[in-house]
Amino acid sequence: MAKQIEGHIRERAGALDLTAAQAVALRELTGPMTMRDLADRMSCEPSNATFVVDRLEEHGIVERRPHPGDRRAKQLVLTSEGAALRERLIDLLTEASPLARLTSEEQATLNDLLTRAVR
Repeated sequence: MAKQIEGHIRERAGALDLTAAQAVALRELTGPMTMRDLADRMSCEPSNATFVVDRLEEHGIVERRPHPGDRRAKQLVLTSEGAALRERLIDLLTEASPLARLTSEEQATLNDLLTRAVR
């Protein structure tokens, strides 16, 4: 299942000229967050997330802004172009997903079970 989902992400990311890692970062950027928060959500080292965010920033998808509560930190924020791209990505990832064969109730149950398993 993991390989199917990974292949699905890679295929959908390619349709938007993104790498799979860029797509995962974009998917996980649900609001302003630090690089460390993003790396945690991506399950990778902060240096890897930095490389991915650098590419997204070069394309005008993400901005680094001063953190309002920690002057040493930066927050990652989607640009308006980035927010629109994220929305398109989410639509593409949802479309024909390997999990689409499950009902909404089954997907919610699976999500609950997986969330409990990783805590």
